[in-house]
Amino acid sequence: MDYILGLETSCDETAAAVVGVNGVVLSNIIATQIDTHQAYGGVIPEIASRLHVEAVNIVIEQALQKAAKTMPEIAAFAVTQGPGLLGALLIGLQAAKMLAYIYQKPLIAVNHLAGHIMANFISGRPQEKMDIPYPFLCLLVSGGHTQLVICRAAGQYQTIGRTIDDAAGEAYDKAARVLRLGYPGGPLVDRLAQHGDPDAIKFSKAKIRAPESEFDFSFSGLKTNVLNYCRQNPAARAEDVCAAFQKTVVETLVTNTLAAAQKHNIEHIYLAGGVAANQTLRRTLAAAGLKQKRYIHLP
Repeated sequence: MDYILGLETSCDETAAAVVGVNGVVLSNIIATQIDTHQAYGGVIPEIASRLHVEAVNIVIEQALQKAAKTMPEIAAFAVTQGPGLLGALLIGLQAAKMLAYIYQKPLIAVNHLAGHIMANFISGRPQEKMDIPYPFLCLLVSGGHTQLVICRAAGQYQTIGRTIDDAAGEAYDKAARVLRLGYPGGPLVDRLAQHGDPDAIKFSKAKIRAPESEFDFSFSGLKTNVLNYCRQNPAARAEDVCAAFQKTVVETLVTNTLAAAQKHNIEHIYLAGGVAANQTLRRTLAAAGLKQKRYIHLP
């Protein structure tokens, strides 16, 4: 059995994992920076880079220890090459390059977004191979990215929809900042939304009419909508604002995803990225997929 040591430093978490070539994760160590960045209401790139320098060797050592492996047993080193914060990415890249040079093993550069997509097929159980139902459509939603991607075969990706401004996760963070909820905003907004009335406030949805952009997203206007509403209605319940905001985001994501699947005749739909943890998005996508008789795979 061959093993790969993977490194990830694209934003505010320093992570190292030991993974078998059969897709089984033996260890996954994450050093988060959330407590540091909370004071600023968002990620400060310079601080993130410095904290990666402090943590990278530690997480590598802990990942090897937890997996009960040594460096000579590692067949290759994988590392996030982008997209992400430039300074943060450089820390992981330099660490992986140095390891590959010292131990004379291959270096695998990984696209951050491809990693999100293919994480759907990582298993915690031994298996002979990953069963991937090509072609499939993936809704990729995170703090920095919102995309609809068709994967037709291993490494073959076609982006058919993307945000033209703010990503969905970014819009969550900005809405949370308006409501003074804290950072990161996504989980906080989702939590409050469960206790609010999604129909108490009507927020507008962006309409992108260009045929070549029919599956694109836009959340900048929604962010401004929330800001203006809260300024004009200072007594509004935060729960209702969160619920109405979340309903608008989720309906936009799900509508575009199902329309894209129908147009391109794709049965299998996957969800990826940090916003994939959002409970309302998961329930809504699953229900909508069931109506269209499509297979919805949730991480």
